[in-house]
Amino acid sequence: MAEAAVRYLRSARTPAPEPVEALPRPELRCVGADERAPLDPAEFRRVLGNFATGVAVITSPPTSTADSPAGFACQSFTSLSLDPPLIAFMVGRTSTTWPRIARAGVFCVNVLAAHQAELCRAFAVSGADKFAGVAYDAAPVSGSPRLSGAVAWIDCAIHAVHTGGDHLIVVGRVDALGTAADDPDPEGPLLFHRGRFARLSD
Repeated sequence: MAEAAVRYLRSARTPAPEPVEALPRPELRCVGADERAPLDPAEFRRVLGNFATGVAVITSPPTSTADSPAGFACQSFTSLSLDPPLIAFMVGRTSTTWPRIARAGVFCVNVLAAHQAELCRAFAVSGADKFAGVAYDAAPVSGSPRLSGAVAWIDCAIHAVHTGGDHLIVVGRVDALGTAADDPDPEGPLLFHRGRFARLSD
């Protein structure tokens, strides 16, 4: 009976469909000024602010003995590739800190803990001595500042830089990474949501 059922199913099979020809890949191009949607920047920021992100500080070592380390607060950070290990962050094209990181060619991503909101604010200020009173050591490969108390750190070399509107998309090749030996904050990482800092909650 089983053999008869198999024979029936085989005879009742529909014929294989004809192969579908792949569509040509679209040509990559920039969006023209006349093609942009009339979006209000404030509304764009308000809506996108509903996406909660972690908060990091990107640091790099001094490029000369007369220079000081560089760093800035960043919420536009993401993992990108597992093989090879790549991460990415976005930085404004008008940033005065980015050229110093670009000259160094290396950087460290410091993922901030929930108790480090004030540290984040300090690194968001332009023109100040951001490292004054800040405890850190050197990341093992790049020598970039590795901030004490961060929940994780990723030591990188600049792999590529792409333009993205009013920002730059910086791709980093990961050379070393790690987490805090002991959890510095039981509430986990610092979050940013709707223009304010937040913490994880059950």
